[in-house]
Amino acid sequence: MKPDMRVSFCGLDLVSPVLAASGTFGYGVEFEDIVRFKKIGGFVTKGISPEPMAGNQAPRLIETAAGMINAIGLQNIGVERFLLEKLPPLRHYPRCAVIVNVFGATIDDYVAVIARLNDAEGIAAYELNASCPNTKHGGIAFGSDADSLFDLVSRAKARATRPLIVKLSPNVTSIAHMARTAQRAGADALSLVNTFLALSIDTETRRPRLSNITGGLSGPAIKPIAVRMVWEAAKAVTIPILGLGGIVTPEDAVEFLLAGATAVQIGTASYADPRATERIAVGLEQWCARHHVARVADLTGAMETGPPALS
Repeated sequence: MKPDMRVSFCGLDLVSPVLAASGTFGYGVEFEDIVRFKKIGGFVTKGISPEPMAGNQAPRLIETAAGMINAIGLQNIGVERFLLEKLPPLRHYPRCAVIVNVFGATIDDYVAVIARLNDAEGIAAYELNASCPNTKHGGIAFGSDADSLFDLVSRAKARATRPLIVKLSPNVTSIAHMARTAQRAGADALSLVNTFLALSIDTETRRPRLSNITGGLSGPAIKPIAVRMVWEAAKAVTIPILGLGGIVTPEDAVEFLLAGATAVQIGTASYADPRATERIAVGLEQWCARHHVARVADLTGAMETGPPALS
């Protein structure tokens, strides 16, 4: 029997628990000739700010032994051009959830973007970026302090007319505490984890390899830590979780689901394979069929922690 790959996520009915992550899938329209949108649950757009941003100076992306470090700096075209140029074509794919990543330097910036997006059609939810480590203001400044996070989420939630997903920073002492803070402030769901603050130095020049000096580490190197953080957060809150961090194979996605995620996002893998999100979505369905999993939703939080069964 064909597995049921549908999941319910903070009021959204997704055809698959596999989505593309923000910052790795453009605005979505760039991938419509590469990825079959009907095969994936949705995608998260690049971060959208009130005004266009050029991002950091080059070099701003380098490869590592098991992933990459980026300091793109949230380059984007701004909310007005996004609504005018990027969003209209996406309405052709009603079964693919379009989640808009929102950020700003101040809480007022976040609220302003959400207020502008509220009037637009074709958006399923907002992902509040409270965790980017590559900008001088906002981002990680909100995500690493519980009081600031609470203020940001509560004000954004008061303005949002769609589900609010809060993307948490892994650069904290207790992910469980930050997860509970976001839930208490009104978050409808969580997204974790974002990249880990990292530094790479060229030993020949003795200079940092990125113009921003530090950047965010992503890719397979962070997956075991990300899975652990999803597990800790899932035990701390009752709202659903989008898990991400180093997913390359269907089995990687299964790990996040077993740890407590309802759905997952594919990020860095798309740089090596632009069709990674579709490939993993299809592969996850095949994995479920091979393992006689009738409903993919049954995998969420199904990790066994008791003593192994006797053979």
